Amino acid sequence: MANLWKIFSKGIIQENPIFVLALSLCPAVAVSTTVVNAAAMGLAVMIVISANNISVSLIRKLVNPKVRVPVYIISIATIVTVIELTLKAFAPLIYKDLGVYLQLVVVFAIILARAEVFASKNRVIPSFFDGFGMGFGFFTAMIFIGVIRELFGNGTILGFSVFGSSYPPALIMILPAGGFILIGYLVGVYKIWNERIEKRSGAR
Repeated sequence: MANLWKIFSKGIIQENPIFVLALSLCPAVAVSTTVVNAAAMGLAVMIVISANNISVSLIRKLVNPKVRVPVYIISIATIVTVIELTLKAFAPLIYKDLGVYLQLVVVFAIILARAEVFASKNRVIPSFFDGFGMGFGFFTAMIFIGVIRELFGNGTILGFSVFGSSYPPALIMILPAGGFILIGYLVGVYKIWNERIEKRSGAR
């Protein structure tokens, strides 16, 4: 259990896809203007990376290494298509807001990287925890970014007013430039936090 927790937690802390590895920043910026959209994208990525890691782990001994990448992409594309059709049927507004970025999940570097680096070399349960941890790290980062951007860019959280009608929205926060600036600061803060954790662990 301790080993599984270590596999899971690294995606949240040491190897967070956004704040540490700086992967998939463009879609993260594009859809994180509201908490709902950020959560939807984060949840979609978490489901895809977890399910794909399971799929890759199950077939790892059957796939010829020469064609492994196309096989991984087909697996990812299949899972993304299921999620896309589900959102289109049951949450059309979120599906519309996510737009083309939902389809681009197929080529997210973090998903293919976990399939290649971890799932293709490990059993199903560790592979699931690796994917779930990375996906949860992406999800929590998206929520954090979405909360800050919606709060200061619109003065709301989940559509509910926080600062009142007199609040002048900081429009830069809902623009791409503001999103990148915010992520840059958060990456810096996260790095400092990780360094402090490492120092405390080394001092013990």
